[in-house]
Amino acid sequence: MFLAVSHLDVRYAARAQAAVRDVSFSLRQGDIGVLIGPSGCGKTTLLRAVAGLEPAAAGEIRLSGTVVSSPGHTVAPEHRRIGMVFQDYALFPHLSIGRNVAFGIQHLARAERTARVTEVLALVDLAGSEDRFPHELSGGQQQRVALARALAPRPQLMLLDEPFSNLDVELRERLAHEVRSILKAAQATALFVTHDQLEAFAIGDTIGVMHEGQLHQWDDAYTLYHQPATRFVADFIGHGVFTPATLFEADGKAWARTPVGDLTGLDSCPLPSAFPGGECDVLLRADDIVHDDNAPVKAEVLRKAFRGSEFLYTLRLASGQTVLAHVPSHHDHQIGEWIGIRPEADHLVTFPRT
Repeated sequence: MFLAVSHLDVRYAARAQAAVRDVSFSLRQGDIGVLIGPSGCGKTTLLRAVAGLEPAAAGEIRLSGTVVSSPGHTVAPEHRRIGMVFQDYALFPHLSIGRNVAFGIQHLARAERTARVTEVLALVDLAGSEDRFPHELSGGQQQRVALARALAPRPQLMLLDEPFSNLDVELRERLAHEVRSILKAAQATALFVTHDQLEAFAIGDTIGVMHEGQLHQWDDAYTLYHQPATRFVADFIGHGVFTPATLFEADGKAWARTPVGDLTGLDSCPLPSAFPGGECDVLLRADDIVHDDNAPVKAEVLRKAFRGSEFLYTLRLASGQTVLAHVPSHHDHQIGEWIGIRPEADHLVTFPRT
């Protein structure tokens, strides 16, 4: 693996507990990895450790097979051939775009330096902007300049720390797709930090979910959503709630009884023996609940969020249990209205009852 992090601990003197604890993951050359999690979960500390800005208290970090961090051994950041992009762009306002991009390649001959600046600006779709200044560009364009500057020295690894957090929501998702295309075109290996799931899904080949200094799962987006490894990942990724359920078995097939109805015909369902008395918690995502006026189970609309083609409804059953549902937006029900719902899931995500 191109980047390999093994059992890494990172500690701050003021904290009793490590900021990063026993983290292990790997990244193949040319892939884009994303670290996601709530504020204070350790994702930026982990990125800084990979950059060489924080020492390893335990474990090690390897880049291209070479140990760059281990207890008592840290290769300096400038010797790791790493490019970094920050959330504040860090462009020099008094320098032109061309000179900003050329900042890290001053050692090259002038002709080679000019050619490289032209090349990377074209890569980020800013060809011909060499003589402009940062204040003349939009936020998204400035971020692409920062990306071009980081790519110019041909780093072996790119690190991006919440680079879109200062941009509006629509621009963030679009720019994430653009940056993914740019990094792939440059054949760059990258590690990206964000707290935004849409950004993570848009840019990452592999996504790591962190919580309280630990890496809970390192997987592709589909697996994180459909096969979460821990209860935290299940709760953090996507929209869903945990609901009590009881598992049964008949004719060699398992099925689940839930407050919104029975779940049958499932691709995967744990046997009742997996939990005491078959009782467990089932993750019901918003796309597992279908609005059906003819369904026997009714729920009250507590909240609704308009998403264009659909609403995200928060619903309360007569029992008090809350569920979420994606409903086509032409079904515009009012707060307090009772509507029919039924479950429609092809697999179960289950956890021990809490």
